[in-house]
Amino acid sequence: MTTDPIPAPVRTEIERRMAAIEAVDGVRLLLAVESGSRAWGFPSPDSDYDVRFLYIRPRDAYLALSPVRDVIERPIVDEVDLNGWDLRKALGLLLKSNAVVSEWMNSPIRYQADDPVIARLAAMADDLLDPPALARHYAALARGSADRWLDRDGDVPVKKYFYALRPALAIRALRLDPNSRPPMNLQSLVALSGLPDGIVEQIDLLVAAKARTNEHANGTRLAEIDALIRDEIGRVGEVTGPERPEDAADRANKLFLDLVNS
Repeated sequence: MTTDPIPAPVRTEIERRMAAIEAVDGVRLLLAVESGSRAWGFPSPDSDYDVRFLYIRPRDAYLALSPVRDVIERPIVDEVDLNGWDLRKALGLLLKSNAVVSEWMNSPIRYQADDPVIARLAAMADDLLDPPALARHYAALARGSADRWLDRDGDVPVKKYFYALRPALAIRALRLDPNSRPPMNLQSLVALSGLPDGIVEQIDLLVAAKARTNEHANGTRLAEIDALIRDEIGRVGEVTGPERPEDAADRANKLFLDLVNS
């Protein structure tokens, strides 16, 4: 029997807040997952619950003269951060090879059963996979997290270490298998990466250290992990793959219209 990583009282409160969003905002939730360090596989004791969701509005909302807002956000209360995107926004970002939607669909932590349309969305993400563009996305994330410390001496918050390591491993996963979307979870990425046992042990120790400390605690730099991050960022140009199908936008549009007209 698998233990739920979300404490029961927290899960109940999150479910209550999601039901309130559907009622107050007049939307239907299609997907609700954990996205953040808890789902990425390296939580701290004080990590927020980063609840992310996809939703759709009634058909008439998309026909109004004034554009409907495509994001729903709630203030962080009791470490619960709720943020969701309209399906139309999600499809647009998917066409731009933004990895966020793909990662939400891959989250190992669900807060409700997926709407059937999510299976179609995942299949579309697979069919429209643009490995070089996705690798560039992860390279930008890794650089953004590492550019102030990777080439300097001194300790670095363990959180920042992981924020560079995870996208670096996603690049590695795409180099090794450009036909598959990388998983979002660190442990799954490590399992696919064929890393030497010594580096895997160092990563496991970092995960254990972060589980004992707060989000911003410093950790000792590890030369082999520094080198791994630097190397994968530098090899992003090695990721190859097929070009996006010409009918990609038409297929995304059809999925959206099928749902709002149903």
